[in-house]
Amino acid sequence: MERSFASVMLLAAAALVGGCATTGGFQVSEVGSFHAGGTQVALSGLAERELRLTPSAPVMKVNPNGEFETGQLYVQYVRLAAPRARYPLLMWHGGGLTGVTWETKPDGASGWQQYFLQAGHDVYVSDAVERGRASWSRYPEIYTSEPFFRPKQEAWEGFRIGAGYSKDPAQRVAYPGGQFPVEAFDQFAKQAVPRWATNNVATQAAYDALVAKVCPCVIVVHSQGSAFAMQASLNAPGMVKGIVAVEPGGAPDPAGVNLTTVKGVPHLFVWGDNLAGNEGWARLRTAPDRYRAALLAQGGVADLLDLPASGIKGNSHMVMMDRNSDQVAARIQAWMSANGLMK
Repeated sequence: MERSFASVMLLAAAALVGGCATTGGFQVSEVGSFHAGGTQVALSGLAERELRLTPSAPVMKVNPNGEFETGQLYVQYVRLAAPRARYPLLMWHGGGLTGVTWETKPDGASGWQQYFLQAGHDVYVSDAVERGRASWSRYPEIYTSEPFFRPKQEAWEGFRIGAGYSKDPAQRVAYPGGQFPVEAFDQFAKQAVPRWATNNVATQAAYDALVAKVCPCVIVVHSQGSAFAMQASLNAPGMVKGIVAVEPGGAPDPAGVNLTTVKGVPHLFVWGDNLAGNEGWARLRTAPDRYRAALLAQGGVADLLDLPASGIKGNSHMVMMDRNSDQVAARIQAWMSANGLMK
């Protein structure tokens, strides 16, 4: 059912009286990691090479033939001694990025991983197929297309940090009232990793394997990852108990899926500022808005958190890195409480 975010906040008021910790400690029972998904591939017929592996090492022959693992993702988890959430919280990143999205912010402030641990969630932060510690595979023998990279200007403008990019940080023009810490933009740009346009099937399979391994769960997902999260919920009915899509960059086509299996899964769609008149983002919003409308038509919970309309202004595409991101996280935490996702 469609509800205003204000009405959801009223439902959560009682839960917020006690407050969720935004400072202070929490007791951890386990920190660990694993890989999920993937398959073995074999390569043959490739030429050996001679390489010096370190400056002081002798030249050695390197044989690229043999068996390899490909298509896996990486997960780091932190489990609490006494979680207050009903389900673990999975945090999935966007395009050209990794799980670093959710960790320490580029300006050194604590990220959403820390926030939601303090709020009582076990947290699982992943690097998707081809990203970060998930590792890469050879091109063109395994990956069928070459990688591509996001220039800093594309991130500055496309992520709605500002309209005027310059190589000189002093000359960059940020949006008035913008919340992204522009002094840390170059630090943020160091997080960018290559991506491939031909690995969607493997990525979905790995996310599905993660859901099968650790769920029931709630997924907080950003940008490109949103389509994978929504499809994972459709692929494993009953396993995903809630989805928070932060500036979703995609969604399944509702005409091709059975939404009755997920109409009981509460969804929250979170959007930041400076979207009006942005043609690129108008196109990107088409699929998520269509999916949300279809969920509502099924009688599902598909709430919209329009940040500027709710009084939280200046957020970029990287909402979780903005200076006011804890304020946004508090709204998300309240929504989860209102939808029965806390104990």
